[in-house]
Amino acid sequence: MRKIIDAHNHPDWHGHDWSRFVANMEQFGIARTWLLSWECRADEYDPGYRRAIPAAVLGSATGPIPFHRCLYYKERSPERFVLGYCPDPRQPDACDRLAAAHDIYGARVCGELKCRMMYDNPDALRLFRLAGELGMPVVFHLQYDFRPTGAAPWCEWWGGTMATIERVLAACPATIFLGHAPGFWIHISRDELWRTDNYPPAAAPVIPGGRIPELLRRYPNLYCDISAGSGCMALRRDPEFTRRFLTEFQDRVLYGRDYFDNIHQEFLDGLGLPEEVLSKIYATNAEKLVRD
Repeated sequence: MRKIIDAHNHPDWHGHDWSRFVANMEQFGIARTWLLSWECRADEYDPGYRRAIPAAVLGSATGPIPFHRCLYYKERSPERFVLGYCPDPRQPDACDRLAAAHDIYGARVCGELKCRMMYDNPDALRLFRLAGELGMPVVFHLQYDFRPTGAAPWCEWWGGTMATIERVLAACPATIFLGHAPGFWIHISRDELWRTDNYPPAAAPVIPGGRIPELLRRYPNLYCDISAGSGCMALRRDPEFTRRFLTEFQDRVLYGRDYFDNIHQEFLDGLGLPEEVLSKIYATNAEKLVRD
């Protein structure tokens, strides 16, 4: 039986408490889940998230998805969950928090990083380098702002640009990074959609030479997290390209969901990839990065 690891999900996410979460894993044959926190200021994320995150009910002081909820799931089902935690790098004690989560509670992943800041900020680089020393891969969310002129001053953007990510990769060669979210996956193609869209149109052909393949070839510390609609839509837009992409980078792509559906499995299983490639994407690559 194929082993499947969901390398990107969150506690209490979209109405899934511990019991619903574990039942969902059983339904879709998922052996383990990387359970990720999310810390940022309340004024940085869309109020619409409040329908989907525990902070709305729990009144978390640290951000939308507090680490203690990840820890609660891990304590109830230690064999099913891998602990993830990423403090807000702008907090003066961020490195101390990450080290404590690793040393005391057994956190193995630094994620999810989703803050309204440039990820090559010196505070963030310091945190990333510590994550590398601790053997914790960093899961980051990248997303652009497409706010129209004259819109309200608030906007949702995370991390900077792919140029920012390249600077991070170069500055922290001993740290593994997993790219995730619309601002990352829009760069699978060498087109200009990234200037105007977070998500590509359906069946938009992929033009070879995108920034993701370029950076994967240049930086061995970059990996890909295919979770959420952003990852699935990027792979779906050109299945023939995706077969070549997943074959070339089979050692650095990780299956994840960031939700509770099965769209990624259904798509991957229909591509006709060799079982050896699928096994790496579904589990082996995650196990290579995190041994818990």
